[in-house]
Amino acid sequence: MTSTHDLTSLVARLLLAPIFIIAGIGKITGYEGSVGYMEAYGLPGILLPLAIVTELGGGLAILFGVFSRWAALALAGFSIVAALVFHTAWSGDGGQMQQISFLKNLGLAGGLLLLFANGPGRYAVKD
Repeated sequence: MTSTHDLTSLVARLLLAPIFIIAGIGKITGYEGSVGYMEAYGLPGILLPLAIVTELGGGLAILFGVFSRWAALALAGFSIVAALVFHTAWSGDGGQMQQISFLKNLGLAGGLLLLFANGPGRYAVKD
């Protein structure tokens, strides 16, 4: 790989990771609210620890380049499921924002799948 590829891979990881790290931390600090949000969409609150581990753990793995391919694959699946479960109410008030959130989740999944396919680059702890 070229040094440009490795540097671009590092920058991509640095741009992808924070959204998941911050979301995972937010679910910890707002635990009860997160449970309520999940349950409002028909998901059992017992799944929240799994979501936290996936987002926070996966985000940190991508940030540092530790098993980042597998973390990227898990987060891509997570992003697709989140889009389908939480962001499909496109009609009525807030519909446009829901559509944008849906498409952003799919875009994140696409970037994560590229990370899965191409790896983290040279500037990673271990892949």
